[in-house]
Amino acid sequence: MSSTTTEPGASRGLFLVFEGGEGAGKSTQIARLARRLASRGVPHRLVREPGGTPVGERIRDIVLDPALTMCAETELLLVVAARAESVRRLVEPGLRNGDLVLSDRYELSTFAYQGAGRGLGVDTARQVNGFATGGLKPDLTIVLLVASELGRGRQSGEADRLERERGEFHRRVADAYERLAAEDDSIVTVRAEGSPDETHELIWGELAARWPDRFGNFSRPDEFHERGAARGGADPKPAEAGEAGEESQ
Repeated sequence: MSSTTTEPGASRGLFLVFEGGEGAGKSTQIARLARRLASRGVPHRLVREPGGTPVGERIRDIVLDPALTMCAETELLLVVAARAESVRRLVEPGLRNGDLVLSDRYELSTFAYQGAGRGLGVDTARQVNGFATGGLKPDLTIVLLVASELGRGRQSGEADRLERERGEFHRRVADAYERLAAEDDSIVTVRAEGSPDETHELIWGELAARWPDRFGNFSRPDEFHERGAARGGADPKPAEAGEAGEESQ
């Protein structure tokens, strides 16, 4: 559970994280979940990592720039620096406000990409991450599983610096996701090889099973109206500091 506290009598929000390798469909699934929540007037905000804040977006540009090279330690420190901003400016305020906070990546990405993929070690990544987040933990992390080759084949457009890594790097990341999920009850895996609708229903089933009062009585996707982004936005976009946003890339 998160370490975030609320005022007496206030209702704490819920921190849900979507994880997975390249091309797993995180952004698509977060956007679908956001539309379903918006159709019922459920307060929520979306954040992406790295990014979501002015500082975080600058860091994102550096981390993903294919023209740059950096050592693994630099990459780790940049990623968690962006997370420190996101936690304090977006995630914690949203939880205190009673919102559902949906994050496109969080600490598990660091453990998988920098800890396992870069070979820095998961324990090292945990220590650095813990300092950056102040111990804030998701209520649930949903890992979308897809074969690394299939996921990379789904991608379009110019590949970023991480997407351009060799297949062995992405296999280490995928293996780490599955291993870490097996060790933690707050992490669930969802096979994402099917259609987006099928994957969405699997995700919704996980949410309804854990929080029936919050998710058990919602209509199916084909019964709700897409009324735009969280808090009335027209198109999905990352959250800015102090406000809700939508789909992350």
